[in-house]
Formats: sequence, structure tokens, C-alpha cells
Amino acid sequence: MTLIEPMAFNLLGTAGLTSAEANARRAADGPNALPKAAKRSLWKIAFGVVREPMLALLLSAGGIYLLLGELTDALVLMAFAIFTIALTIIQETRTEHSLDALRDLSAPRALVIRDGASVHIAGADVVRGDVLILAQGDRVAADATLLEADDFQVDESLLTGESLPVRKLAGTVAGSLPAPQPGGEDQPTVYSGTLVTRGSGTARVLAIGQASAIGKIGHSLTGLDTEAPRLRHEINGIVRLGAFGGGSVALVVVLLYATLRGGWIDAVLAGIAIGMSLLPEEFPVVLTIFLAMGAWRIARVGVLTRRASAIETLGSATILCTDKTGTLTENRMAVAALWSPTGEVAAVEQSGNIPSAFRAILDTSILASASVPVDPMEIAFHEAGRGSASTDRAGWTLEHSYALRPDLMAMSNVWRTADAGAPLRIAAKGAPEAVAGLCRLSQAEQDRLASAVDAMANKGIRVLGVATATTDDRAWKGSQSDYAFTLVGLIGLADPLRASVPAAVKECQDAGIRVVMITGDHAATARSIALQAGIANGEVLTGIDVAALDDAALAARLKKVSVFARILPEQKLRIVSAFKTEGEIVAMTGDGVNDAPSLKAANIGIAMGKRGTDVAREAAAIVLLDDDFGSIVKAIGLGRRIYDNMRKVMGFIFAVHVPLAGLAVLPLALGLPILFGPIHIALLQMIIDPVCALVFEAEREEANIMDRQPRDPAERLFSWRMIAWSVFQGALALAMLTTIFLVATRLGMAEAEVRALTFFALILSSLALILVNRTSTASLVQAFARKNAALGYVFGAVAGISMIVLLVPAARQPLKFGPLHVPDLAIAGACAVLLLLILEMLKPLVRQRPLGLDASGVTSLLHAEPGR
Repeated sequence: MTLIEPMAFNLLGTAGLTSAEANARRAADGPNALPKAAKRSLWKIAFGVVREPMLALLLSAGGIYLLLGELTDALVLMAFAIFTIALTIIQETRTEHSLDALRDLSAPRALVIRDGASVHIAGADVVRGDVLILAQGDRVAADATLLEADDFQVDESLLTGESLPVRKLAGTVAGSLPAPQPGGEDQPTVYSGTLVTRGSGTARVLAIGQASAIGKIGHSLTGLDTEAPRLRHEINGIVRLGAFGGGSVALVVVLLYATLRGGWIDAVLAGIAIGMSLLPEEFPVVLTIFLAMGAWRIARVGVLTRRASAIETLGSATILCTDKTGTLTENRMAVAALWSPTGEVAAVEQSGNIPSAFRAILDTSILASASVPVDPMEIAFHEAGRGSASTDRAGWTLEHSYALRPDLMAMSNVWRTADAGAPLRIAAKGAPEAVAGLCRLSQAEQDRLASAVDAMANKGIRVLGVATATTDDRAWKGSQSDYAFTLVGLIGLADPLRASVPAAVKECQDAGIRVVMITGDHAATARSIALQAGIANGEVLTGIDVAALDDAALAARLKKVSVFARILPEQKLRIVSAFKTEGEIVAMTGDGVNDAPSLKAANIGIAMGKRGTDVAREAAAIVLLDDDFGSIVKAIGLGRRIYDNMRKVMGFIFAVHVPLAGLAVLPLALGLPILFGPIHIALLQMIIDPVCALVFEAEREEANIMDRQPRDPAERLFSWRMIAWSVFQGALALAMLTTIFLVATRLGMAEAEVRALTFFALILSSLALILVNRTSTASLVQAFARKNAALGYVFGAVAGISMIVLLVPAARQPLKFGPLHVPDLAIAGACAVLLLLILEMLKPLVRQRPLGLDASGVTSLLHAEPGR
């Protein structure tokens, strides 16, 4: 505790605490800090990750490959598993930082009255009843009520998200007001973590730590769980199904081998080698690679992904709840309109484009402002005046200033011009009614002024009046009211809409995504910005309206509301929760501490990167690096593309494993020589894995990706129709390959040549399945025209490896392949071409009813939570 020189304060009869009182209250209430949430240890996080079925399968498959001597496959699977575990642990530990960032904001150092003297203490040592001494630049250490306030303004954007500072009045001046809340003008309450932007004052502490406004937000964060990733649960379900299928194949192999050929040890070894080789371990690999690559692709459009699961959820968003300031708007004040006493109005499109008849209004507003402005409105006056102000102020000197007072909401600057003998010029600006009083307007003139103010306010414009006066008297009057002011006009300011927003909003609407604005700003301002942005002209619901509705009534109103105005932090959370209860997939933008609970509760929390607080960024799933609403739309498009491609690759995996499993079991069932051993399966995996990881991930988006409705929130990645279509593809391929195998065997072809012919026919059929599943809408000709460099590389690699195996005897020997001739290769090629043509002809029939809409038919096995 640092003692500084005593200062004199008029504390309205109230002194600060004594050290003994402060110590007693600190012992009773605890420190002025947020309680630390219980953190999971690194080992607990790691153990929880490894228990996931997806990771368990990946690790088990890698271990079995290692036992079987397939070192390459084992190392690849282990690497994917370790990468996934590490990524998840990093993301889990980073989310723990949100309360730490919140705690730093909630307890800055403070200047208080203790034992009759002003002392600096740590923010954590502030207690209830302390008297804070506040001045410009100070961060408020606790929630407090003002005892004195001199031209006092506070930036509460941390809690409200609104860029303009709010004016505060001392408690005795403010009089009877509704319950205080952040963002309110002329209220006596200041809040922990907010910043004093102008003036000075003293305030008595009302609440500290968890009892403060910022503390309550922190407490709500600890009780919220991050939205569980749906795709992980689906993958877990299908992996369990795949494990069951792989185990079944292995069991069949063991039974058939032992029954038909004898030798249980050999049967078990054959079952493990073939059955485990057929397990679809590509599913978790695909999920890892797609989400990692998706995060990279989305980062290229200015969006940082903090939780990979949000990528696929982005593509299914049905509601986009956006704040106003800084997301739809530019987060700066700009002169928007000018009104002269003649009744003329000028709309200002850009700085420097001020009609000459209105330049006196702008010039007066600049003279009434600080020479080096800090206030956002004064900055806007100066920016608009560049090249437009009509008065040459070279040699002018600021002689005196009249500050804003609670009883007169106007301020004036007195200027001496370059001509020393000329009268002094006084420029005033302030609330229109205050300026009207300075100008002593008649009732008719006041009515006309009020009408103009209302017209601007209804468009979301903040209005100030400006007036001017002259005097020869160098003895300053006691008040601005003692001068004879003349009304110059009204000047309106607004936070301009971002130029890219209307097009981005329309793209969202075309994509079936409803855009809703949730803001702490006034209803008129919010409605005006919403109309400019193209947000549907629905109802406007205020925070007072929301408070009056129960949950059922609020849910009933949601479909008609497009703008929520004057919304409190806890109401944002309630609105998001209501949308989710109605089955919507909610994306929510925010930047302030007040937004953190709703960002964490939303399906997709979107924080601002430039102006967002650390708390908001830590609570969100993705962060906009450029704070641009248009980036959200791009990210949604990419999310849809990633999900589409993931669905295509999952279909391909199902399809390609059918002939693999069939050709593994068929020879045993028919008493014929075994076709494929582990080495053949490993070689096939070298084709399948790159295809899954590279070709489908790099596939371009479908032409209608942002012209269709979001997928049904109940729709699953794996539906019975999708599985059935994929299995049909694989079954057709199996039927053709079985025909080749049986005919070649019956014709007396050598076993090694039959194996080689069937193997290469399987490879070519797999390539045909790739082409079938690349696109769900384009024709075969269009599919070939679609650029995909990865596809070319994979096809080239397959062709190269095939030529080596076919032409080099040393390469054929480990695979037990015999030589193939041109007719053999023609048969294999014809099989693949026929398969491709048949499936392409059937594809339009499948498209008549989009896959996946019958999610109700998916078994509980696919939807079960982990561990159930």
C-alpha cells in the first residue's frame, strides 16, 4: 500500500474507511478477485482424450499393425493419434485461460481513501465501502456509486460492446432512476473493469469480486459447457459400428478357416491379420485431416479457428446473431447529417463533402471541441472538417472553456481571433435541449428543433446542437447561460455501416441463414442499421420486453423478431438458449466480456480479433481476425464445403471397404486359395488413405453451396440412405470383381495371375468409386473438368506403382503376383469403366431425394454418447 499526499474532497459527509474496517471487510468478503476455477491436470485431460472411441481405435489399430510387423502403417496411425491427442490437449488447456483474462480485468490498482488519506492499493485489496478516487485514464476497480462527478464519462464497451462513452452523474444529481445497468446515460453507477475517458470523481464501492457485474459474468462462464461437437459423436458411433463390422469379419474368417482348413492358431492369426486390416481406421484419420486443413483454409479468409469442431458446425448454421458495433458498423463515429434553422437537411456521405450552406455548422462544432480531440464525436467533427471547414483559424487562441455540467449538458470554448481587437468568439455544443436553452428559443422554434431531432434519432443518428456567440468582455461570465447565443444548427453522428455488410447479409439470407441483430444500443439506432444492412424488417424487441417474457413466450416471439435492442448480458445468453431450444444452430458474434457467456453457449461463438477482449476470444470457437462480417459468410461457405467433402469421403470409405471385405472372405467360403494377405491390404491402404486425406479434402465446392438451405439440424453425417447407397456401390464393384475372380479361376488361370488380375481390377474399381463420389450434382463430364491437383497426383502415383509392379518381377514376387497381359489389363479396365457408367446413370435417381434427410432412421448406436 503506497501512501500519497492527502487530498481534499467533498465526500458529501462520507469519509473513507479506516485500515481496521477495510481489513475486517476483506476477511469477511474475501479479495476483490474472481475465484479460480478448478483446473483439470494435463494427465486428466490426456486420459479423457485417449478414452474417446475414435482415439482408442486409432491407437489399437496402430498397436496391432505393430504386432503384425507392419511398421509403416503402425507409425502412421500412431502419428495421427499423437497429433490428435496433442491438438485436443492444447485446445482444452487454452480454454482455461478465459477466467484468468477476466480476473486480470476485474482487479486493477486503485486510489482510495483510507484513514483520511489517499493511497494506492492493489485492486484485490479494495473492499465494500471503500471510496475510490477516479480520473481520466483510470480503470474502475469495483462496482461503485458516484459521490461526486465532474464532466465524468466512462467507456463501458467492455460490458456493453458499444463504442461511445456514457455520461455519469453523481447519485444525488441523478435522482430517481430505474435499476442501474451498464450502458445507461446519466446513471450514478460505475462498473469494475470499465475505463474513465473524461473528467474525475469519487465513488463508494458497492460490490467486489464475484458480486460485481463482471464477476457475475465470470461465474456464469464456469457453469456453461462448450457446445459438444456433433461430428465427433457421429464418428464415434460409426467407428463403433465399423469395429463391430471388422470384428465380425475377423470372426467369420477364423471360423471359416478353422472349419474348412483346420488349425485354430493359423485361423486366429488369419482373422486378426485380415479382420483388423479391414477396419475403417480412415474415419478418425479423415476427421483429423479435414478439420486441420479446414482450419487452415478458413484462416486464409481471416478467420482463426480455436475449436476444430466448429468448422463443420459452421456449415449447418441456421441463425446468425450479430452485434452491431464494429461488426455491422465500422466502430467509429462519423458526421451523418446536418440541419440548419431554415429547416434544410444535408446528408453527409463522406468526409470533405459538406455543402457550403452547412459548413458553418461543422465549423462551430470543431471550435466547440478540443484542439486535439480524444472523444469519438469530436474526432468525427475534425475528420469531417478536413477540407470543408470555412474558417481560417491560423493565429486563433483558446482563451477559456466551460465544461459540461449536470444542470447544463453543453460545453463552450471561447476563442480569440488573430485580430486582437476583434470580439471573442464563443462556440457551444451539447444536447439539443440544452443548446436551445442557451439560445433562448421561442416555443415554436423549440418545437421545430425537437421535430428535427426526432427525425434524426429515428434513423439511429445521435444529435448535438451547436450555437455561437460573440463578446468584447474579457472578464469571463460565471456560466455559459450568461452569453447571448445564436443557434447555428444540428449535427448528427452515426457509426457508419460497413460497405460489405448488405451483400454479405443477402448472401446469408440466400443460403437460408437468418440474420438477427442483438445489441445494447437504442432501438431506433438498431432498427436503422438493420434496415441499412438488409436484415429482415421484423419486430424490434427491447431488453425490457425480454425481461417481461417467460421462456415459452420468448420462444414464441423469436420467429418474428429481427432486432434485439438495449439487451443485457444475461439476456443475450437467454436469447441464444431460446434459439437453441427451438432446434436452431446458432452462430453468435461478440467482443466484450458481456458476450462471453453467450459466445460459449452458442453452437458457434464468433469473437472479434481486433477489438475483442481476451475473455471473448477465449470463450469463442472462432475469431474474426479482421472483425469483418463478410468473413463470417466466407467461413460458412467453407464450412459447408468441408462438410460436403467429408460426407463424400465417408461414402467412398464405406463403398471401397465392401469389396475389400468381400474378397477377403469369399475364397474361404468357396474353399479357394486366399487372395489377399496383410501386405496386399497395406498396399491398398496406401491408395485409400491418400485419396481420403488429399483428393476429397481438396475437392471444390458444389455450384449451389450458398444457394441452398442449411442442412436439417437433426440430419446426421451418416444416414441409412447414405450408407445404403455407398454399400450398393461397393456391392456392385464386389459383384464384378467376384465374376472376374471366379471366371479366371474356372478357366484355369494360375493362382498368382488370378491374384494379380483381381488386385488390379480392385484398384481400378476404387479409382472409379473416387470419380463417382467426387461430386453429387455435376455430371461425369463436368466432374472431369473440375480442377483438383491432388486427384491428378494420386492417379499418377497409382499408375506409376502399378507399372512398377507389372513390369518388374522383383516387385511382383513379395506380392505373389503372376505376369499380366494386355487382355487381362483390358478386362480390369473394362470392369472399372462399366462400374463408373452404371453408377453415374443411377446417381440422378439418388439425387431426387437428398441423402441424409431420414436421420430418424439412424440407429441409437450411431447417436450414442461415448461410454453409453
